[in-house]
Amino acid sequence: MKTSTICVHGAENNTSNTGAVTVPIYQSSTFEHPALGKSTGYDYSRSQNPTRQYLEHTLANLERGNGAIAFSTGMAAETALLELFANGDKIIASDDLYGGTFRLFDNNKRGISFEYVNTSNLNEIENAVTASTKALFIETPTNPMMRVTDIAAAAGIAKKYKLLLIVDNTFLTPYFQKPLELGADIVVHSGTKYLCGHNDTLAGFLVCKDEQITAQLRYIQKTTGACLSPFDSYLLIRGIKTLALRMEKHRQNAVIIADWLSKHDKINKIYYAGLGGMISFEVDSERTVAQVLERVKLIIFAESLGGVESLITYPLTQTHAEMPQEKRESNGINNRLLRLSVGIEDADDIIADLKRALE
Repeated sequence: MKTSTICVHGAENNTSNTGAVTVPIYQSSTFEHPALGKSTGYDYSRSQNPTRQYLEHTLANLERGNGAIAFSTGMAAETALLELFANGDKIIASDDLYGGTFRLFDNNKRGISFEYVNTSNLNEIENAVTASTKALFIETPTNPMMRVTDIAAAAGIAKKYKLLLIVDNTFLTPYFQKPLELGADIVVHSGTKYLCGHNDTLAGFLVCKDEQITAQLRYIQKTTGACLSPFDSYLLIRGIKTLALRMEKHRQNAVIIADWLSKHDKINKIYYAGLGGMISFEVDSERTVAQVLERVKLIIFAESLGGVESLITYPLTQTHAEMPQEKRESNGINNRLLRLSVGIEDADDIIADLKRALE
């Protein structure tokens, strides 16, 4: 099936014999055994739950993966991911990462080392590989500078050196980009963002190409316990049904707004990857930053992204506050940078709000 059809129909629904069109919320912590040594396939919701399982099958279908694991947050998913690695292992990562990912990587207690490179430069990736390198972790487009990495080319390097290729696909979603089909081994999602799409729950996903890695990560989740609740799983199932429609509208609006911003005399630089709904832009002064954040009315000054509402964020004090100043500045995350998550409102209304805020 095509992606937009999978969004609506998800996976085969074996959870109910009632004929219910909507997958039920199985709000149960435990499940009855038919007899000694027998199971319905569900024993305890930390191990598996029918609502969460349906969601995971949907994500696996969308990303063309072997299996998906749903976590309580995106950071919980990344924390479980690090359990695949051991003391002394090295991971090459994009130098322009979501601040929470950077914080997790730089404060890991497993003795894993990280080398940050510009992953849009393939030579930098290859030059960073050493005997202890086990994986390559990329965001594409990056957060917040929207740098794009050639996933297929990066996969060629990963295969050459027998590295796991891990791709954070939060910004583009499987609607615009399917990293596993391009050679990645694991896809990471903050499901809180576009997959949910309504700013009303937290979630994270790992989607794997290989059955063995899927089994490893599922065991890690069962052991550490950061599973997605049945109700939150339902919210994600519901949100994904409109993913294709929303991503098209986000993109259409973002193209119009990026063009408008590029012509404004208070805008110095525009960062937009050409797909999706994320735009970063640098204004002429820190004073203009404060003015915009105080004056926007339709656009909401808040962290996060990917919801139906337009949100504006100041990376310096919000998403990337804990990144060292030197690293922030080298990536272009300065005191004049704003990040706009373009919603699905009418583009003219979003522009009118920006115009009023910039005057």
